[in-house]
Amino acid sequence: MAAAQKERSAKTAAKRKSRGEEELRLHTMAGTRQALADLMAWSGIEEQGEAITLMIHHLHGLGPGGALPLLTPPPRHAYVIPENVSRKLKLAFDREALRIGHDD
Repeated sequence: MAAAQKERSAKTAAKRKSRGEEELRLHTMAGTRQALADLMAWSGIEEQGEAITLMIHHLHGLGPGGALPLLTPPPRHAYVIPENVSRKLKLAFDREALRIGHDD
């Protein structure tokens, strides 16, 4: 039985190679997984690979003018340290610098 499994695996690998098939891996955060799950539910698609393949082909079909606006990354969040926190950090830094200076 093990030989039959090996033969099937070899046959599948040869078929994939002849078709030029390549595995793509995608690591995602929870929000992205939820967005994909929503898209799949809305369209009735059950396999993630099928949903992603269809999205790529439909996006490509829009051409550069239609696809590029959808491929712009969202703006990055800029974190600005509030003035009160900045003051407290400066005081803590100054206290630590004094303490270290006196320990010598």
